[in-house]
Amino acid sequence: MKKSPLQKARAAYQPKLPIVLTGAVKAVEGKPTQSVANQEEIRKLFPNTYGLPELKFEKNSNPTAGKPVNVGVILSGGQAPGGHNVISGLFDGIKKIHRDSRLFGFLMGPGGLVDHKYIELTSAIIDEYRNTGGFDIIGSGRTKLETKEQFDKGLEICKELGIKALVIIGGDDSNTNAAVLAEYYKGIGADIQVIGCPKTIDGDLKNECIETSFGFDTATKVYSEVIGNIQRDCNSAKKYWHFIKLMGRSASHIALECALQTQPNICIISEEVEAKNLTLDDIVANIANTVAARAQYGNNFGTVLVPEGLIEFIPAIKKLIAELNEIVAVNADKVAALSGNELESFIAGSLSAENAATLKSLPANVARQLMLDRDPHGNVQVSLIETEKLLADMVGTRLKAMAAEGKYNGKYSALHHFFGYEGRCADPSNFDADYCYALGYNAACLINAGVTGYMSSIRNLVKPSVQWIAGGIPITMMMNIERRNGADKPVIQKALVRLDGAPFKKFASQRDDWAMNTCYIYPGPIQYFGPAEVCDQPSLTLRYEHQGK
Repeated sequence: MKKSPLQKARAAYQPKLPIVLTGAVKAVEGKPTQSVANQEEIRKLFPNTYGLPELKFEKNSNPTAGKPVNVGVILSGGQAPGGHNVISGLFDGIKKIHRDSRLFGFLMGPGGLVDHKYIELTSAIIDEYRNTGGFDIIGSGRTKLETKEQFDKGLEICKELGIKALVIIGGDDSNTNAAVLAEYYKGIGADIQVIGCPKTIDGDLKNECIETSFGFDTATKVYSEVIGNIQRDCNSAKKYWHFIKLMGRSASHIALECALQTQPNICIISEEVEAKNLTLDDIVANIANTVAARAQYGNNFGTVLVPEGLIEFIPAIKKLIAELNEIVAVNADKVAALSGNELESFIAGSLSAENAATLKSLPANVARQLMLDRDPHGNVQVSLIETEKLLADMVGTRLKAMAAEGKYNGKYSALHHFFGYEGRCADPSNFDADYCYALGYNAACLINAGVTGYMSSIRNLVKPSVQWIAGGIPITMMMNIERRNGADKPVIQKALVRLDGAPFKKFASQRDDWAMNTCYIYPGPIQYFGPAEVCDQPSLTLRYEHQGK
């Protein structure tokens, strides 16, 4: 395979491990844990893996000889920079336990486990993918592991290959699957451990023990580079308003981080929209007022960052989506049998009067997408809704009305962008390369410790990587009960942007200045070589969250 000069140079990069993982380790137990909410319900659903203690690895001065272990690895859900390094770290970790350990990669996600499709990952294969972006080493998929038949099919191939542990690399839904699988295998006495690794560029899989999910750092730096480029062009031509939608269906962490890095004129935070009970018209009015205010000084240009999941956070639309989800779930057979106008009429006719009025107020194409488009988990596919275009058009209409009233005198021309897939498979930043390698190596240590139902945890991330703290937390500790597809399901609780948190407060303290003045920052491309203050810095979100700790 032909490689670029950068690929060749990155292949030689050796990720930096926490000092504690550079030798033999022992697992030290902390206090028993409980779920973040719905404790009794979660306990009943996970009787064998609930309440486990947190684990912390320390140096082991009296190590015993390790035995060979066969491990299976799965990449689940959307891609995130650094996944290959998790697998590389896992490979090196199990080889450190014993050189005859073997690693099997299940192809195209959890479906590969069920369908018995796999390859053995050898050192030759692993070395081709170290420090690279993407999930192409084995591919990824979104198959949900939720039935006994699936679990038993997975057990068959694990027994055939002598696999003693499965590592599932994924986001909140994927790690919920990992917890369910761990519980099932533990309950039937199958000698198979299940370990999770926290992946999602959206940044919504985190808590006190999982300080950030991998890929967030790289993706936001990629987006911020391009936003900075657009802002430089914007400030050069001085004639366009750029509406930029950014990934982040369930939380606005990406938009907030990119705002902190680039200082746009406007950044919408979905969580704030919900907290203030804003309507779509309120959001449009706020943007239009800023456009008009800048126009008074001849600044007929600017940038607006829009989180992908904004629509779901507008309270009236959120209520509408909740009822739509329930209608679709309860009437699944009928919905499957209908199509086109008949299906739309049935769904719209089943709504309450309040939600029917909200649906009618939306543009026809947006209303149609809310009614019909669902992902495998039953979620509205908000990435398909062109919120950036919707807002830009509505702002244009509002400005015309303001001009007629003598409240606006300027020129308005809008351009639209959606930055999503551009950031998911970038070569990982040094931070993500180190973090992911440590997560995988740490997962091998958890396997060697004999535990199941744990997520690999690397903490103290604002410090140099040698000072990072390694260990594991029970996945059930992160869970609560949510309504999914018309039923109550145990899921990992999503971490939203905290309006009382340091990153949002930093943003809120400066956004009025950014709105009126042109304060753009141009971060430039990710730097892999050079001084640590340029190459190895974590995200601003992580830095602000841990200032003073």
